[in-house]
Amino acid sequence: MTDLAFTLLKKLLLDAEKNKAGVKVRNAAITMAALESYHSNRNIQDREAFEAYMQAAQDNGAVNLKRERGYHIDGRMERVDLTERGKLALFLGISTQDDLLSKARASLSGIVEEFHVLNEVLENWRQLKKVRGTGPKDVQDWLNAAFVIQYMKKQPDTVKGELPIREVSAYLFKDSKVIEKISSLLDVLLSGSTESIAREPYEIWAEIGLRREEQPVRLAGKVIIRRERVCSVLDSPYTAFPAATVLNIESSISNLITIENQTTFHTEARRLHDNDVLLIYTAGMPSPAWRAMYSRILSSISKNTSILHWGDVDEGGFRIAALISELAKASGHTLKPYRMSPEDVPLEKRRPATEKTLERMRHYAEKAGWVLLADSIFESGFTVEQEAL
Repeated sequence: MTDLAFTLLKKLLLDAEKNKAGVKVRNAAITMAALESYHSNRNIQDREAFEAYMQAAQDNGAVNLKRERGYHIDGRMERVDLTERGKLALFLGISTQDDLLSKARASLSGIVEEFHVLNEVLENWRQLKKVRGTGPKDVQDWLNAAFVIQYMKKQPDTVKGELPIREVSAYLFKDSKVIEKISSLLDVLLSGSTESIAREPYEIWAEIGLRREEQPVRLAGKVIIRRERVCSVLDSPYTAFPAATVLNIESSISNLITIENQTTFHTEARRLHDNDVLLIYTAGMPSPAWRAMYSRILSSISKNTSILHWGDVDEGGFRIAALISELAKASGHTLKPYRMSPEDVPLEKRRPATEKTLERMRHYAEKAGWVLLADSIFESGFTVEQEAL
């Protein structure tokens, strides 16, 4: 029954860790109920093995055994109290949470300044909370995720968005599937929050310039586009090209509207394909190749052109808007929201949002330069997906 003894002592250690982290209030102990299997076992050898293991734990200063009243050594165990958490961990051959956290903090110390969200990760671990299914033992996965982002930042814009994820993974880690396995950690590092809503893997990869399969950019409108080999008007209802081949616009347009979601883009493309409006589908968070193309287009159009963005009224939508706004500003334009204000959203389409979510939405809306909209959204207290509108 040494396996049972080990299991009970391991749970005792876990309860002690929870107690220290403030998760569990009652003192850690193995009670009569937990000792039922030991009490009901009639095999003398099994009972002796169990008692010898528990006695060894006590002899090592890890626990205190309480036996039936009137008995000292030979009496039946009725309770096991923790004496010292560190000594119990040492006896079991298990690292304490403090040790694991200390090692994780030391391992991440070199990148915390670049990825501030790792402080949140460490704080969650201190409270025994998992972050995207990971704990301190998984610190290497976080180091790998940071390394991927750092590596992709060094790649030229001309290749970003064109790099196959498995080829990059095999090159960096000699394993073609590592990056896919740590996608959720990439998401946290890129969003800068442990509480951000999890995105689809392809959106995460696109943000740093990786792809599983090449995704051409979709454009719509009665607009002449100059590409590397061709200069022609876009087909109806839309046309798709590799982003790197789109150089600039050769005709005047009244509006340039970026659209976050595919369904909405297709609907608007069918509605506006004969107008002097350029619609561009962002496919969620735009890839580096998309961003480079967008900057080229912005540089080729009049400063009087209305630059608009239509996305989800949620944290992710405003985060995308903030990024596109930076690109517009760098080209001398100002990005404005399109159909993203509370007045554009019917009451029946709204979904209540937590205060933390609203705070992050306001943060990114302000980053986009939409201060009034940020306050309005916070006061309204809802989110809504673009497709619902």
